[in-house]
Amino acid sequence: MIRPPCSDFWQVGLINAPITALLEPAGVGLPWQQRVTWLPDPGPWCYLADPFGLRRRGVTHVFVESFDYRTKHGVIEHHEFDPNLAWRNSSVVLSRPFHLSYPFIVQDRNEVFMIPECHHSGEITLYRAREFPSRWVRETTLLAGVPGAEASVIKHGGLWWMFFTIVGPKARDQRELHVAYAQSLTGPWRLHPQNPILDDRRGARPGGTPFVTRDGALLLPVQDCSRTYGGALRFLCFTTLTPDDLAFEHLAHPPLTGDLFSASHPDGCHTLSQCGDLTLVDTKRIVRSWSRYAIDLRRRAARLGFAPVTRPLAEA
Repeated sequence: MIRPPCSDFWQVGLINAPITALLEPAGVGLPWQQRVTWLPDPGPWCYLADPFGLRRRGVTHVFVESFDYRTKHGVIEHHEFDPNLAWRNSSVVLSRPFHLSYPFIVQDRNEVFMIPECHHSGEITLYRAREFPSRWVRETTLLAGVPGAEASVIKHGGLWWMFFTIVGPKARDQRELHVAYAQSLTGPWRLHPQNPILDDRRGARPGGTPFVTRDGALLLPVQDCSRTYGGALRFLCFTTLTPDDLAFEHLAHPPLTGDLFSASHPDGCHTLSQCGDLTLVDTKRIVRSWSRYAIDLRRRAARLGFAPVTRPLAEA
């Protein structure tokens, strides 16, 4: 029996709790669904994913991938919330001819930077906020000739560390974890001699902000893609992190799944990021619809100049 094609639709939410609260013994059992503020629905055949952000003077700034199946192209949107976590507005703040996603936000020396995923450009690139939060300029290339994805950085032990995966055949980006290090955020960055440090579809692709627990452990959220892309989140715990040696293990903690946070989008969870005393998360629902064929045909026809990309009759 032929079944309709699958499409992933993600949603982004703000949890009114620090990221470490999700790792506490009772964390998985808490009613998180009642503590999530969701971003507005972007409309038919669109989704929001990969949330990162920061808080300034009571205002919460959230940056996300905004994806449209009709163009199969992602841009970076900014969403603003007031001190009561009421949504105010949104706007596109970064767009390129190639697909953008995973807008990792990092602060360094009183400036704000973004490392969006842009693997189609063949490099990992750093952007700087010239006018926060709306104007971003290309600062420098961090790793040239590397079609990197989900680059996530943290300053730890006197060095900057970058965790990322590489887009390639046989779902390489869903199973390999690579590491680089540098003296400063702008580089030069050096690849770790043990790369890839992990080859495991159950938990290698980065999925959010690295963070340090109260007992000093460095944790990296990673995606469990063994069942479906972005099916759940696990954590790698690094016990050794030096330019010459690495040691780590998967944290003995139940995976974080979409149903913990959302009844409508229970099929996946692939980003968890720290935003002050808040935590940002995304979850997905998998939709089967014959309309996806019409969407793809219209997009391809538009690229060939035969027809404009228009909204489909059927919604997802």
